[in-house]
Amino acid sequence: MKKAYLILENGTIFEGSSFGYSGEAVGEIVFTTSMTGYLETITDPSYYGQIVVQTFPLIGNYGVIPSDFESDEPHINGYIVKNCCQEPSNFRSEGSLGDFLCEHKIVGLCDIDTRALTRIVREHGVMNGKIVTEGSLSLDLDVLKNYKIVNAVENTTIKEETVFKPEGETKKRVVLWDFGAKHNIGRELVKRGCEVTVVPAGTKAERILELDPDGIMLSNGPGDPADNVEIIAELAKVCKTKKPIFGICLGHQLLALSQGAKTEKLKYGHRGANQPALEKATGRVYVTSQNHGYAVVTDSLPDGAKMSFSNANDGTCEGVEYDYMPAFSVQFHPEACGGPKDTNFLFDRFIAMMGGND
Repeated sequence: MKKAYLILENGTIFEGSSFGYSGEAVGEIVFTTSMTGYLETITDPSYYGQIVVQTFPLIGNYGVIPSDFESDEPHINGYIVKNCCQEPSNFRSEGSLGDFLCEHKIVGLCDIDTRALTRIVREHGVMNGKIVTEGSLSLDLDVLKNYKIVNAVENTTIKEETVFKPEGETKKRVVLWDFGAKHNIGRELVKRGCEVTVVPAGTKAERILELDPDGIMLSNGPGDPADNVEIIAELAKVCKTKKPIFGICLGHQLLALSQGAKTEKLKYGHRGANQPALEKATGRVYVTSQNHGYAVVTDSLPDGAKMSFSNANDGTCEGVEYDYMPAFSVQFHPEACGGPKDTNFLFDRFIAMMGGND
């Protein structure tokens, strides 16, 4: 392996080895604490424009398994691990992680102290960085400081309407509003007898209502939620119809924004499969999978909306219920793979809100 470097916008430089695609990559440095599920992480559209750091030291040991992907292609700008396994072992594996990154022109960096890097991000907050291969080291920090993720939802949403039908009888019809959706959201709905029509992020409220769904699913997705002004306006129109709505992650944030609430950027976000979410009504704590850098500001919620889940680590909003319309949302991922299934019941709650499958 040839040398490669990570340059942070604060001037810190890490020396390591190049794997995957050879070149340069600029992005927002974020870390995930998940021990498994690296394929789902790499193919999660919510990581668009970011360089992902895995805190677990060994990555790539079970190779590349396309059936585990959460989107058709990866959207990360770069990938950083401590040790990359070059000889994966798994009966489903169809190749090595390094070859997969190379195929999709994603720059990878290994053999660095990911613990030290994570501590910097935790102390100073999310910052931009650049991975460079040997011979192209540049300390133009202004370029790094000015990098910003733009058009994130537009670049990850589906391009045209697509319908997925259950194997048996169709019990409910759901519109999945795709802001950068993970495949497993649709799978969970189809599994419960729903015919799912996936629509692009730019779809107008009139078209969604024309489809006459029993309920509307708001997907996860990347970027700053407040950037999606037009989507928020269309969502506000849909909410007035009192159609049952369930939002996840970015969908949770957009739903709150459409009702007049505000969002804020977190210091380093919540990314991993062990985030504790406290259910306010019961006092029970669920272990959840999360991937977000923004949060709904609890004090900004309108009258008739209440925080239903909070993060047990920092108290930030993890869920909202609305008394004046049949809608609820969560910041975490109840459909997560790999990840805990503790909150998978929220899909059943959504089915019940639509009238149930009986």
